[in-house]
Amino acid sequence: MTKKRTFAGIQMGTILALIIMCVVLSLANRNFYSYDNVMGIFKQTAFNAFLSVGMLLCLITAGIDLSVGANAVFTACLMGAMNKAGVSSGLLMMLVALIAGGAFGFINGVLLTRLHLPHPFVSTLGMKNVLWGLALVVTGSQMVSGFPDSVQWLGRTTIQGFPVSFIMVLIVYVIMHIFLSRTALGRSIYCAGGNIEASRLSGINTANVLTFCYTLSGVMAAIAGIVSVGRSGISNGANATQPYDTDAIAACVIGGASFTGGKGTMVGTMIGCLIITVLRNGFSLLSIQSSIQNIVLGLVIILAVLMDVLRANMEAKRRRLASAK
Repeated sequence: MTKKRTFAGIQMGTILALIIMCVVLSLANRNFYSYDNVMGIFKQTAFNAFLSVGMLLCLITAGIDLSVGANAVFTACLMGAMNKAGVSSGLLMMLVALIAGGAFGFINGVLLTRLHLPHPFVSTLGMKNVLWGLALVVTGSQMVSGFPDSVQWLGRTTIQGFPVSFIMVLIVYVIMHIFLSRTALGRSIYCAGGNIEASRLSGINTANVLTFCYTLSGVMAAIAGIVSVGRSGISNGANATQPYDTDAIAACVIGGASFTGGKGTMVGTMIGCLIITVLRNGFSLLSIQSSIQNIVLGLVIILAVLMDVLRANMEAKRRRLASAK
C-alpha cells in the first residue's frame, strides 16, 4: 500500500466518521441541522482551523507547538492594549498582531534549531506560559472591548449567513495544500519530518525549514486571534488557559498527522477540525457538561494516536517482510 493510498484511506475514514456523527446528532436534536446552527459550526471551526495550520506543519516535522493558543490570545490582547491606548487604525492593530505572532513563532524555531533545546515540547510549553503572562500584562488583566469595525470584520461578517472567516479558512487551506504538495519547501518539510538527518545530508537546510514552520505557526495563531476578537468583540488574557492547543493537536491527529513526523495533509486536518467542532456543538445542544466534553475529546485523541501507532507498526512489519523476500 502506497503512502498516497494510506492517506486516502485515513481521509475516507474521517469523512465517514464525520457523516455518522452528523446523522446521530441530527437524530438526537432537530436543531442540529438548522441553518443557523450549521453556519455557527463553520464560524466556530475557523478559529481552530487557523491554529491547526501551524500545528500541522510542526507535527509534520516531528515537532509540536504548544504555544499556538496562548499566542492567539496574546495577539488579541495586544490589539486590546493598542485599542485602550487610543490607536484607531484597525489595520495597524492587525499588522502589529501578525508581526508579534510571527516573531514569537520565530523565537520558538530559533530555540529549537539554533540554541538546540532538546525538544519543541520544552520550548513551546515555556513560551505558552510567557505569552499567557504577557497577555495579562498588556491588558492589565482586564477584558477589552470596543474594537474598530475593521478589526472585527473577519470574525463577524457573513455573506448570506455564511461566515467570511470560514471562507478565508478555505482559501488558506487550498494555498497550503498546494504549497505542501507542489513546492520544494513543502516537500522539504515532509522530508525533515521523515528523517531529519538524511534530509540534512541530502542538502536541505533543516534549521531554516523548522524555523519557517514555527514562524508560520505564530502567524496563523495571530490570524486566529484576530478572528476571536471579531467573534466575541473582546480580548481577554484569561482565555490563554483554554484548551486551544489540545483542539488543534486533536484536529491534526484525527486528520492523519503523526507525532513521529512526515505525515499529515490539509484536507485531513480540515476534516479533523470539523469533527472537533461538531462534537463540541453537539454536546452543547444536548446540554452535556463541559467536563464530560473534555473526557470524550481526550478519549478521541487517545484513540487517534493509538490508530496512528497501529498503522506505524503495520507499515514497519510490511517493510520488514518486503526486505526479507
